[in-house]
Amino acid sequence: MKRSHLTVALCIPVLAFAGLIVYAGESNKMSPEFRKQFLESFHRTSLNTTPEDAMMLRILVESSGAKHGVEVGTASGFGALNMGIAFERTGGHLWTHDINPKAVQETQANLKKVGLENVVTCVEGDALQTLQKMEGPIDFVFIDALKRDYFKYFKILEPKLKVGAIIVADNVIVSVREMKDYLDYVQNSPDYDTVIIRASLEKKDGVSVSYKIK
Repeated sequence: MKRSHLTVALCIPVLAFAGLIVYAGESNKMSPEFRKQFLESFHRTSLNTTPEDAMMLRILVESSGAKHGVEVGTASGFGALNMGIAFERTGGHLWTHDINPKAVQETQANLKKVGLENVVTCVEGDALQTLQKMEGPIDFVFIDALKRDYFKYFKILEPKLKVGAIIVADNVIVSVREMKDYLDYVQNSPDYDTVIIRASLEKKDGVSVSYKIK
């Protein structure tokens, strides 16, 4: 009987210590230092957002105080990770959509590595279908998927956009012909202020940034 009590007494500190190790691990992966190192060593492909563009997205989300974001085109999640950090700070949430199951799985794994799995939700499927299920109001959008479908993605989301929403579209210089209908619309509509900028020279490309006026 005494031995049993002794065993329980010994187990409690061990379990407590194990809990501290788990907590320390969870805390570490959410630290700015760990996340910075993770992003700097991230294995990017040509489908990923450049570091400068990803940081621009993070700044836009945080400075606008966005709460409800949508990304169209996930790749392996480099952009989603950066935006996720900003949405964590604003108390918001990002839904990122991709048709490729492998890309979704890889992104989910990367999100868990930095403790953002509760801030960013990966949606698998054709965005022309999955975006229709999104609820508004939406205040931040990043489009980086099939270029010829940019305008289609946008028109699905437009009725759900709140005044003051920011819409960013990638590859608007290199792929300008493929998304001419989208650019013509956001650049000429009285409902939007739009500018094309280059935050990165890595791909010799740029993004359009639109602000919904009314």
